Order: sequence, then structure tokens, then C-alpha cells
Amino acid sequence: MARFSRDSNSKKPSKKDMMRRKQRKRAKPPVDLRFDYKEPESFRSYITEHGKIIPRRVTGLNTFQQRQLTTAVKQARVLAFLPFTTKHISRGEV
Repeated sequence: MARFSRDSNSKKPSKKDMMRRKQRKRAKPPVDLRFDYKEPESFRSYITEHGKIIPRRVTGLNTFQQRQLTTAVKQARVLAFLPFTTKHISRGEV
């Protein structure tokens, strides 16, 4: 007599299945989304508090939009509309 049945439904989850993260549903950004380097508030939600650009797999942008975002952020940084990092923000100290 076998103690355990070999049903496909009673299979223990593998380590790979245990470590897999749940995928969250992302809100799709609008199709006509445009980023302008002169308006850094328009893409502030795609940048972390440390100044890093959030990756495409997290934001849900398509490839074209992600390239536009990257270009706009880099232009805004060079023209000083955005700081490069949080260390470049003046705290009013002299």
C-alpha cells in the first residue's frame, strides 16, 4: 500500500514556484504620452527619489516612450531643470 497517491494535483510546489513573485497589474499609460524636458513635473513619477529612471518593466511604458523619457530626463538634467542626484539639491545651507 502506498501512503501517498501520485495525483498531478497533489504535487508539492517546487522551489522555483515558491520563489516566483506575483505579477501586479500595471495601469497602462496613455498612448499619446509625450515627455517635454522643459516640464520636469510631467515625468517626475517615472523617477525615483534618488534621481534614477524607473525601468520600463515597472512603469509599463513601451519602448518608444521609454526612450523619450530617458532623453527628456537627460536633457532636463543637463539644463538644470532636474538635479542629477539628491546630493545636488541645495538645502539652504551656506
